[in-house]
Amino acid sequence: MADLRGGDLSRLRQLNSLSAIRALRGAGPLTLSALAERTGLSRPSTKEVVDELAQVGWVEEVPPSPGTMGRPARRYRFRANCGYLVGIDIGAHNVRAALADLDGQVLAETRQPALPGAPLDDRLAAIERAVSGCLTLSGKTVADLWTVAVGTTGIVTPDGRVAYSASVPSWTGLDLAGRLREMFPCEVLVENDSRLAALAESRRGVARGSRDVVFLHVARRMGAALIIDGRLHRGFGTAAGEIGMLPEMRWLQATDHLNECAIVPEETVPEDAAGYTLAAARSGDPVALAAVGRYLDDLAVGAAAMALLLDPEVVVLGGGFSRAADVLLEPLRERLERSCMRMPEVLASTLGEECVVLGAIDYAVDHLDRQHFTADAGPVPPQAAVTSR
Repeated sequence: MADLRGGDLSRLRQLNSLSAIRALRGAGPLTLSALAERTGLSRPSTKEVVDELAQVGWVEEVPPSPGTMGRPARRYRFRANCGYLVGIDIGAHNVRAALADLDGQVLAETRQPALPGAPLDDRLAAIERAVSGCLTLSGKTVADLWTVAVGTTGIVTPDGRVAYSASVPSWTGLDLAGRLREMFPCEVLVENDSRLAALAESRRGVARGSRDVVFLHVARRMGAALIIDGRLHRGFGTAAGEIGMLPEMRWLQATDHLNECAIVPEETVPEDAAGYTLAAARSGDPVALAAVGRYLDDLAVGAAAMALLLDPEVVVLGGGFSRAADVLLEPLRERLERSCMRMPEVLASTLGEECVVLGAIDYAVDHLDRQHFTADAGPVPPQAAVTSR
């Protein structure tokens, strides 16, 4: 229970309310007794806190299950459905979107194609279609959205501009946050896609609970991100993790080994070439295995450099190519063992191609928490939270 010393009763009520909200979020319905046990409050204090939170709109009582006998204990839950969040992954070839409640529970997902050389307005239109698809599938409207969080290829400035993008040249210099605010009448957050993927792995994936993580975003292009002491690391100018920009790392051309492998049939579309090579390597084709080896030689240079610098607990192999972890993971470990003074655990992502869009949702949830569920902000009533945007 919060201490009265050094504070007044209103401050105490605020802290107790925040404690109750934290206990309810993501825990499912709880009885007053269970909530009191989790918060350390007395049962009468818990009842008072819950009544206040229900009055302002953050908590609601859950009806008894059909067929329940006798007088069941009242159960309460956080109203995660009083607003909605959208996470977007803007890649070179696809735009993915997912709609979630305020707890980050995904309710709908869609994907739209977007080619690297497509005009700028076509890519923006694909974003709008992807979000519209999520709204249609979930029966929501754009007015229900509180936050849209976006992960994009390229170096992203703190104000949501894309300072540089190698894979989508038309993206360079774009005020992405500004353009998206024209589409969506809610708060818009923009971050680098590899960082959001790392965030998702540290919250939902194989790196959950790890304090120091190197995330390798392996797909049609290469990227990386760092979790340091449990926090996403952006760097002074938000360019941390861009080790692939160093030519000596050989990351910019690494996927050419897979795309240009001699066994890939001529009629294969470019976006499927690497997958064909990885599948052939899985089957034991010697030419494909040699191409995969050259690819891993390049990947391991940058991965080892980051492992030696950070001394991480875990290196996560994530992104679209992580589906071929059975082909990539063990050879990557062998290469890192040759260079690392202390070998980190090397694990494959369990989130795969969903890692960026899930990280965007987690990023939006974190933003919601900072704005409305901190000791300074207090639990702002949902309607006030909406009108304050």
